[in-house]
Amino acid sequence: MSAVVDEQRLVKRARYAVAAVFAVHGAVTGSFATRVPWIQDHAGVSAGQLGLALAFPALGASVAMPLAGGISHRFGARNALRALIACWTLALTLPSLAPNLLTLCLALFTFGATAGMADVAMNALGVEVENRLDRSIMSGLHGMWSAGALIGSAVGTLAAHLGSDARLHHALAAATLTFLGVLACQWVLDLQPAEDEEPPPRFALPPRSALLIGAVGFCAVFAEGASLDWSAVYLRDQLDTSAGLAAACTTGFTLTMALARIAGDKVVDRYGAVRTVRSGGVLATLGGLLIVVSDQPAVAMAGFALLGLGIAVVVPLCFAAAGRSGPNPSQAIAGVATITYTSGLVAPGAIGGLAQATSLMVSFCVVTVLASGLAVFAGVLRAGDRDRPKVSRPDDAAVPEPRS
Repeated sequence: MSAVVDEQRLVKRARYAVAAVFAVHGAVTGSFATRVPWIQDHAGVSAGQLGLALAFPALGASVAMPLAGGISHRFGARNALRALIACWTLALTLPSLAPNLLTLCLALFTFGATAGMADVAMNALGVEVENRLDRSIMSGLHGMWSAGALIGSAVGTLAAHLGSDARLHHALAAATLTFLGVLACQWVLDLQPAEDEEPPPRFALPPRSALLIGAVGFCAVFAEGASLDWSAVYLRDQLDTSAGLAAACTTGFTLTMALARIAGDKVVDRYGAVRTVRSGGVLATLGGLLIVVSDQPAVAMAGFALLGLGIAVVVPLCFAAAGRSGPNPSQAIAGVATITYTSGLVAPGAIGGLAQATSLMVSFCVVTVLASGLAVFAGVLRAGDRDRPKVSRPDDAAVPEPRS
């Protein structure tokens, strides 16, 4: 009995630890995003060149993500996450040091590569904690990422307002976040591979199940990227609103997503992943329809809020489903993450290109169609659906016990 109580205590402690890692990861993103104008001026690049450079983080992440599984296999999950989260936080210092376009692209490639590998490692550990607790936590973990991003961006906004040098700001932020991230990793699960377990290949195509799950994530992230980058423009250009009201629309969309993620675990535990995503797809589709048919700012803003509410928990549930879809969770999660990162990369440009050829309203018709795909194809997440009958493990050999 005492061993069971100790195990439960270790798992609960690991849950809070991995949540802290998610918050640290998000804080790096928020810290970087607020200083992009300073970085652009320091590197002396044009808007077009900056757009090119900002494609390199997603490229770096896509290339490096498949390596995370091998690193975890070789060094153990705890040591791997400790090293990868430190690489990610320290990489925050690189973009602000770049003096020109070439070095900025290289810095952002490294920045994205470390982000992607740390992302895979922490999501894999989050899925393992969720399995041991036997209840949904992935939505809340991604909610912690959003909270960290908000904190990082708030500090970055203050630093920018004070006119501080981004090199100093990012050096201090990197030192603080590295300390917090490495400290939190002390209490995450220390998973070790079985002695006879084959290491995963360095590069491998994700399994078919991960491709299907990734397609659902692609739809959600495409809608998210389109809304974040184009909602304010939509209100300003299509509905002729003020800049302040247009910005408030984007803020409302972001806030809706963050709150829905924090509260999403209880919904998933009650209704299951499939029904949650299917219902979210309906809400997101309704939101998209309100956006494209509205001629009043309030209606369009309500549409963006519904869109954010509908897609908020989809990506966390995709990671959870991927982690249960096969014998190698890290490889499956890396496959899903690569697809979702790609979606986030192409969405803003695709929306802009289509708007240039037709109109923003047509662009958001495409977003609405993709949102409806969540309701149609939610069934592929059944591997992560907590409504399904639980299968007890015959022993604990397949999943190593955490070590304090």
